Amino acid sequence: MRLSAFLPYRMVSPLGSLLGRTYMHLSPKRRHIAAVNLRLCFPEQDAAWREQLLRDSFDSIGTSLLETALCWWGSERKMNPLGHVTGMENLQQAVDAGKGVLLLSAHFLVPEVGGRYLSGLSQFNAMYRRSSNKLMDHLILTQREKRLGRLFSTKDVRSVIRSLRKGETVWYATDQNSSRKESVFVEFFDITASSSTATARLAKMTGATVIPFLATRRPDGGGYDLRLEPALENYPTGDLKADTQRINDMVEAWVREYPAQYLWTHRRFRTRPDRSEPSFYE
Repeated sequence: MRLSAFLPYRMVSPLGSLLGRTYMHLSPKRRHIAAVNLRLCFPEQDAAWREQLLRDSFDSIGTSLLETALCWWGSERKMNPLGHVTGMENLQQAVDAGKGVLLLSAHFLVPEVGGRYLSGLSQFNAMYRRSSNKLMDHLILTQREKRLGRLFSTKDVRSVIRSLRKGETVWYATDQNSSRKESVFVEFFDITASSSTATARLAKMTGATVIPFLATRRPDGGGYDLRLEPALENYPTGDLKADTQRINDMVEAWVREYPAQYLWTHRRFRTRPDRSEPSFYE
């Protein structure tokens, strides 16, 4: 990975696609999960359209591996011209108000890009889910700690609450399948999905402002767009289902805008409302 950071940027996409297609063929389980998700989320599209999106999404996975190396070890001279940030005034206004800020993202396939570029403009902490691969876990922690503030385990909610109450900014993603204790069942792509209530709960407990944050790869190979959207108004309302549905609707709109860059290999619809309901993924 470190050697790949020396590659010319124009080679990242074609080599990443090769890595992604190789992974797709070597991991039939992940290919199956992604194919099921695409069938569930895009029933209006034909099989050929979904198959092309499946291939494109694995291309994106492979590309993200090389992009991670670039974000960790790429020179400022190479990387700075590739980052394009819009909406920074939305974050700055929230920070200037003196309250905590929840920088709300989703699981798109440019996870290190947001940290690389946004950390040069604003100080923030981040929530982090530990990797089962000890080497990758060490690398991720080491590299993120160079640019970000503190890293909080997803299980360390108390530290997140303290950080927000102190007026700090915390970056995290909230769109994956959640356990029954931590979720409500609301719609995602017209499918009832177990969805985390963390955004609404944290905002209510701390008074934090929620700023939606989306980082994506430019389709023309011209780098990356980082979009800081206006703060969510009248949020939370106190209605957990309505508040969580609002977040799901926001993420769904992002996914429809950039479907090939979303992480489809996660079993998003694993937990079902009825425990007797068969799994979508079997």
